[in-house]
Amino acid sequence: MKQKRFIYHGYTINKNSFEYHFSMDEHEFRPRWSCDLPIVEDSTLRELVFNLGMVELISYWKSACPPIVEVRCGNLDDWQIAWWKKLYRNGLGEFFYVNNITPTDDFMTVIPVEKKLSTKIPKMVDNFFSGCLIPVGGGKDSIVTLELLRASMDDNHAYIIGDIKRACDSARTAGYPDSRIIEVNRTIDPTLLELNRKGYLNGHTPFSAVVAFSSLIFAYLSGKKYIVLSNESSADEGNCQLSTVNHQYSKSTEFERDFREYVARLGAGLPEYFSLLRPWNELQITREFAKYPQYFPVFQSCNVGTKSNTWCNKCAKCLYVYIMLASFVNREQVNKIFGADLLSDPELSPILESLKNPDIDKPFECVGTREEVNHALYMISDNKNKITQSDLLSRFNENHFVPEEFLQALIR
Repeated sequence: MKQKRFIYHGYTINKNSFEYHFSMDEHEFRPRWSCDLPIVEDSTLRELVFNLGMVELISYWKSACPPIVEVRCGNLDDWQIAWWKKLYRNGLGEFFYVNNITPTDDFMTVIPVEKKLSTKIPKMVDNFFSGCLIPVGGGKDSIVTLELLRASMDDNHAYIIGDIKRACDSARTAGYPDSRIIEVNRTIDPTLLELNRKGYLNGHTPFSAVVAFSSLIFAYLSGKKYIVLSNESSADEGNCQLSTVNHQYSKSTEFERDFREYVARLGAGLPEYFSLLRPWNELQITREFAKYPQYFPVFQSCNVGTKSNTWCNKCAKCLYVYIMLASFVNREQVNKIFGADLLSDPELSPILESLKNPDIDKPFECVGTREEVNHALYMISDNKNKITQSDLLSRFNENHFVPEEFLQALIR
C-alpha cells in the first residue's frame, strides 16, 4: 500500500443529515450521518460537525495509514493537532498491535489549511441547556445509568447510534417514548468496505470517541446540558502484558479528561460530558443492574450477535457478562438469559483463563479487570475458601468528573 496523503476536504450540513468528503490518493469517501432531528446550521454546529469529521476519518485513514493528513476545511491550533495525534495513537493501539505496526513519533503529520489562534464558538447563554443526553448501547451499563437518572427522565433523551434493537428496547423499557429517543444513522462509505475486501488494513477504532463527538452535536441540537456516559473505572485497565494497549482507551478516564478539556477549549457553556458510573467498577454496576429484571429479556452486549440481537455464547464478551451476572442472579435464570450454561462449556476454558489470569493478555473486548473476574468467580464458587475476597463491592473511585448534583445517585 503506497498511499501517501489523506485529505479531509470538507463537510456539508443538510436539513436532517451531514456528509463528509475524504480522499486517499485515488480513493474517495463520503460517510454520512442522518437523523429525524431538525438540523439548524450555525457557526457552533459547523465547528462541532468539523470536529466529528476529525474522529470519523480514523476509520478511513487506517486502511493504509498514509503519513500525511491534510485538513482543508477547518483550522486547528498546535495544541489541537497534538491532541488528535494522541487520540489516533492510543485509540488505534489495538489496531497497531494486531497489525504488527510500531507507530513512530512522526507516524502521522496533521496539516491544517491554516493554524488558528482562538476558538470559533461563542459563549452559550447560561439557560440554553437543560437535562441529559444519555448514550444507550443496550448493555447493562447504560441501562443502569437510565435507572439512576429515572427521577429526571422527563428532561432527558436517550441517544442511539444505528438501528440497534437492544438499545431501542432498553430505552423503551426504561419508559422513554420515541419522541425522547434520538436515533441517528451512521453510514460507512462502501468504498472502504471494498478496500478491506481487497486486503487493505482493518481493525479496531476508538468508537467511544465517535460517540463523544457525535453526542456533543446532538446534545447541542436538542438543548441538553449534560452528556452522561456509562463508562466505569474498570475501563482503565489495559489488555497486554508487554504494552499499554487498551481496547477501551476511548472509554478510559484519560480520554474523558482529554475530551472535557478539548470541549472546554472549543467554547464556554457547551454540553458537559462525563461518565456517571466512573466511581463504580463492573461488579458494583452488575449488582445494581440485577435489581431490574425487566431488562433481562432485552439487554444484550455481544458484538458478534449485534445484528441478530442474540448472544453468540462463544466469545469473551458473552462469557464475561455471564460471569458478572451469575454473581448476583440465580444461575438458572442466567442460563435462561443466555440459553446455555457458559461456565460448563469446555470450549470456553481458554477464554476463561484469559479473562482471569493476569499473566496472559486479556481479550480485546469491553470486559472488566482480572480482579473483578476472579472475585465474581469467588462469589459463584461453591468452595469459596479457595479464593480470597476483596473489597471491590465497597470501593468508590474518586478519580471522576461526576458533577456534585449527580453523586447522590451513586451512594449505596
